[in-house]
Amino acid sequence: MSTSPYSNAQKAREALGKRLGELRESAGLTLRRHSELCGWHYSKSSRIENARTPPSQDDVRTWCRACGAQDLTDELIASLRSAEGMFVEWRRMEQSGLRQAQQAQLHKYQQTNRFRSYGCWYVPGMIQTRAYTEAVLRNIQQRRVPIDDVDAAVDARMERQRVLHEGQAVFAFVLEQSVLTAGVADAATLAGQLDLLLTIGALPNVSLGIIPARPGRGRMPAEDFWIYDRRQVNVELVSGFLTVTHPGEIALYEEAFAEFAAMAVHGARARGLIEEARAVVG
Repeated sequence: MSTSPYSNAQKAREALGKRLGELRESAGLTLRRHSELCGWHYSKSSRIENARTPPSQDDVRTWCRACGAQDLTDELIASLRSAEGMFVEWRRMEQSGLRQAQQAQLHKYQQTNRFRSYGCWYVPGMIQTRAYTEAVLRNIQQRRVPIDDVDAAVDARMERQRVLHEGQAVFAFVLEQSVLTAGVADAATLAGQLDLLLTIGALPNVSLGIIPARPGRGRMPAEDFWIYDRRQVNVELVSGFLTVTHPGEIALYEEAFAEFAAMAVHGARARGLIEEARAVVG
């Protein structure tokens, strides 16, 4: 992407900090006086205004009260929630276990009419077998999640797949060829997953494309991402889960997906690559 994946979240934090600073100045308060009224060190107010430290909801309430602007509290807390939701670290998102993190995504799929997914690491959750999902989530749980609720998390992800067969939604999946033979699953699990891809690719509301591994490609692989209609994009990063809602940034992901889809093979040629991978994994 030509724009940093953190940019949308950081800009929102900076905008909130700037607005809080303007509110303080409009109230005629210096940083020191404002901090005294809030009951904290003046450096905290400075860090909040400069987006170096994100405020809590209680901080925003205290800030507005010190400025005599309680009528703006709800609006500013809404802005804070929006900024917080743009980028969530994995340790925060998964602190209550994996099941809750999986369930939290279900409503987005249920409300989406056109879903697009690009994967360079894993088969997307929407078209995973139960065994493949269990292998992926077990690997995550063992690396960074102290709570072991993998079985319940797998159930939640399987529930999400119902939208493939219900309603009028359409789905487009584009995978790098390397995904077909790589990952945390064993050979038997990969074989079962490839069999499912052959079935999924035949569904009338599903487009499945595979980008062949070959030199001279026009665009290099990107991070895994999912586009929900034209209202939201989610991106999996090493450090956390990114939500993109700004139309300009969504357009960048739509452009990337269109290029990846154009590079991919579909139909019989895609099935051929899947069958080749199936022969490799046994």
